Amino acid sequence: MNHEELKEILVEQLKDIYSAEKQLTKALPKMAQAATTKQLSGGFEEHLKQTKGHVQRIETILEELGENTKGPVCKGMEGLVEEGSEVIEDDELEGEAKDVALIAAAQRVEHYEIAAYGCVRAYAEQLGMDEAASLLEQTLEEEKQTDQKLNQISQTLIENADMGTEGGPQGKTGRKTRAARA
Repeated sequence: MNHEELKEILVEQLKDIYSAEKQLTKALPKMAQAATTKQLSGGFEEHLKQTKGHVQRIETILEELGENTKGPVCKGMEGLVEEGSEVIEDDELEGEAKDVALIAAAQRVEHYEIAAYGCVRAYAEQLGMDEAASLLEQTLEEEKQTDQKLNQISQTLIENADMGTEGGPQGKTGRKTRAARA
């Protein structure tokens, strides 16, 4: 593969990530509102601010490459956002169970983004685009930190969960969660 082919792939992937991040700027406020704990709600709000910064970084890189942000909708993120919406709309999930399910959906998003940013950072490095690689590395590290924070919140919720008399996690109403019923 030559330099120009790799650059084309980089641009294509940046546009895909841009679409993904723009979708997240719409999804994160809904997730924050659906969260039942202040810690998780605040975490989603904090990540929304970061995500807006991620959008700006991609815009900067694409501008420096003489490219615009227009591209196809990121289908991968579209599916992940839809899964998160299903959790939000699930009336059977309450309290900690709802939050743990929201975290699972959010972590799938984070892992998708970590993979995407790892690739584009490597492409930028290979192309000698040091400034772009640095911006992408900064975003990659923020995505990893968000994933770690979600892990911590999830662990705390699980440890603090009311373990009902049947030995399974229960929501506020005492009903077993879907996962516990399975």
